[in-house]
Amino acid sequence: MTDNILACKLYRPGSVGFVSKSGGLSNEMYNILSKTTDGIFEGISIGGDVFSGSTFLDHALRYEAMDEIKMIVVLGELGGTNEYGIVEALKDGRIKKPVVAWVSGTCAAMFPTEVQFGHAGAKSGGEDRESAASKNSALAEAGAIVPRSFDDFAAAIAKTFAELKANGTVEVRDEAQPPPIPVNYDSALKEGRVRRQTGIISTICDDRGEEPTYAGRPISELIAQNAGVGDAISLLWFKRELPQYATRFIEMILFLVADHGPCVSGAHNTIVAARAGKDIVSCVCSGMLTIGPRFGGAVDDSARYFKKAVDEGLEPDMFVESMKKKGIRIPGIGHRIKSANNLDKRVILMKEYAAKFFPSTKYLNYALAVEQYTLKKANNLVLNVDGCIGALFLDLMESCAAFSREEIDDIVSVGYLNGLFVLGRTIGLIGHTLDQKRLNQPLYRHPWDDVMYDAGECE
Repeated sequence: MTDNILACKLYRPGSVGFVSKSGGLSNEMYNILSKTTDGIFEGISIGGDVFSGSTFLDHALRYEAMDEIKMIVVLGELGGTNEYGIVEALKDGRIKKPVVAWVSGTCAAMFPTEVQFGHAGAKSGGEDRESAASKNSALAEAGAIVPRSFDDFAAAIAKTFAELKANGTVEVRDEAQPPPIPVNYDSALKEGRVRRQTGIISTICDDRGEEPTYAGRPISELIAQNAGVGDAISLLWFKRELPQYATRFIEMILFLVADHGPCVSGAHNTIVAARAGKDIVSCVCSGMLTIGPRFGGAVDDSARYFKKAVDEGLEPDMFVESMKKKGIRIPGIGHRIKSANNLDKRVILMKEYAAKFFPSTKYLNYALAVEQYTLKKANNLVLNVDGCIGALFLDLMESCAAFSREEIDDIVSVGYLNGLFVLGRTIGLIGHTLDQKRLNQPLYRHPWDDVMYDAGECE
């Protein structure tokens, strides 16, 4: 398209007014006019319908009145009588500028029966005056310049334009330089002349080959090695292969946090949404939105605070008292149900696993020392699941020698560890959704006797 605009010199005005019925032939005529004249000032195709919105004469009279246009070129076609408007205007002197015209369709005379050409109005078999030959003859008699055939159309246009230049009607102007045209991006990219700026950067996987790769490892190799979900997480989250005890611990976390009954906020919300008839994605999202500092979202914060305290050499009692002075609840400490006399079994299992497989449990030991101090204040200020995961994941990253200290800081600050709770709890939330739908439970409405109404009366 851009090349055609340049070739036909459509970027600057010429001296020709052009009108046609055919849009396609207009495109070709612009090319011819660019080679035989100084180009068009205005060009229009009125369409090939039987009844058009405007006529040849409408535009020819406009061109006659426009000082910028020095000659008129018309390309008509057989069928209808539109061209006769120009014939009459030439005869009565309304059009005085040179008109070069040709009516296509002279070949129709070769057919023994009526022929419908491409346009609705372009057909033979009507009155003789609708034929291309009759129109060409009438135009010529009225004073238009009509060639013997379309093949001679360009020459007739060129000759007329040359005469206008010779008598000074058309002023010779220096050819204007076309404006710079942006390079076609696809072509330039194919030629290696440009580089597309990426919209997304991915460093964890690649799906362009025969099979996807996770951190450079083909999935077929991982399956052949009996890799599990923990291995997938180590590659896709941490971009490295972790030792088996570490990936097994990741899977253990997912297993332990998958569900904690129907009464916790996430499961409750999911159940309410499921009983409202929502789809599985909406139900899971409803539960997920409750995850935060007070429910399942304290893993990162517990790791962050425990790490800062250990790195700064704070004694457990000093750490607790400093947090109290700041008015900050210690993330990972405290439980609504569990206590020193009824420890969370999930925490016990993780501690036992770490004692058996982890090379070092520095951060867990610190968290347990904090627990011993907080238990002096209240029996339920125990190390909870969030705190245990946070402390042990710090120990995992430090003891497996796969992470630098800077990488550990980034992992804690970005929010990797809360992702473990989110991923694991998704399993349970899907389970609650399916359970409610399987049981065909009705819409949930909270019981009145569980609400304290204290609205009072309007004053």
